[in-house]
Amino acid sequence: MPESPEVQALAEELDARLTGRTLAEVDIVEVRIAKTRARPPESLVGERVSGVSRHGKLLDLAFGPAGDLVVSLGRHGWARWSGPSVEADAAATEPPPPTLATLVFDEGPSLDLTDAGEWVSLGCWVVDDPAEVPAVAKLGPDPADADFTREEFDGAVVGRRKQVKAVLQEQESLAGIGNAYSDEILHVAKVSPVGHASALGGDELDRLFDATVGVIGAAVAERRGVPIAGLKAAKVAAMRAHGRTGEPCPVCGDTIADFSFASTTAQYCPTCQTGGAALPLKGA
Repeated sequence: MPESPEVQALAEELDARLTGRTLAEVDIVEVRIAKTRARPPESLVGERVSGVSRHGKLLDLAFGPAGDLVVSLGRHGWARWSGPSVEADAAATEPPPPTLATLVFDEGPSLDLTDAGEWVSLGCWVVDDPAEVPAVAKLGPDPADADFTREEFDGAVVGRRKQVKAVLQEQESLAGIGNAYSDEILHVAKVSPVGHASALGGDELDRLFDATVGVIGAAVAERRGVPIAGLKAAKVAAMRAHGRTGEPCPVCGDTIADFSFASTTAQYCPTCQTGGAALPLKGA
């Protein structure tokens, strides 16, 4: 799932390469991605990109007074450049994900919007204000923002009778964090992912705040400038706990373990985070 550091890097590359270019054509392969049927993406043809930004995990391609194309990448969505001037990825070991829409501009490469999932999670809205998109309107404060405060963090976390990992991933509470970075934050903070936020002591809250700001801020800085084709690999390579099942913890040397969370699997260090206790796996 794309999360704020990678989506921020994607937005910055698109902003640098698309601002000032005119949308010449839109090819929608999968009609279900168009969420504003009265204003499909094709309604922006002929308009010039005025900038590209990010809201949580969503992209915002602004076309001045004509409106904004807001793109939710969902669970498996992404973007890639296409066209005769774009070289194929010689290092790719798997077939590329299917293209669900292509945005063709007046010059330079086109932009493919892709989705690698078994069900369509990519979505596009054409709106006058990004806040018209429900997923944008509900977003909480973003730890990647330079002005993110401890007060905002405490308002999202303190006293919540909900598992800490779930709070970190709840977009209404903290924008932009998903399964991978919540694992990383909790590992750095040495906090159990399944404990309730309401049970956290002062020291734990301090560590969790520092880890949230530190992990997300560092990841945003590290992904900046990485070509969008390489962002997924860069994210995977940077993980300390997430996706490292069976590997030694870089802090204590214990073995990173899996546990079941919602509809997916996450990772943690038993020694650093749960006092040696094993967390349950589905079917175990």
